Amino acid sequence: MTSLSSTAAQPATSSTGSGTVRLLGSLLRGWVNNLATSWVRREAIKTLRQLDDRALHDIGLPRCHIEAAVNGLANPDLARLQ
Repeated sequence: MTSLSSTAAQPATSSTGSGTVRLLGSLLRGWVNNLATSWVRREAIKTLRQLDDRALHDIGLPRCHIEAAVNGLANPDLARLQ
């Protein structure tokens, strides 16, 4: 009795085309992710700028550090010193 493995019955495929498709898919996902991240950050900055100085002070964020805080660059010790 002869048995065939399932891989022997598989046709050969070209990896060049599928590699290009994977690369384009990866680039597209990266672009969409960056676009979404940028939109969320702009909305956060817009929302924080609408707060009055007292509300910003309550959360320990000087108005001049809004963008840095949204981008993750703010030093939390700076707010305590002011």
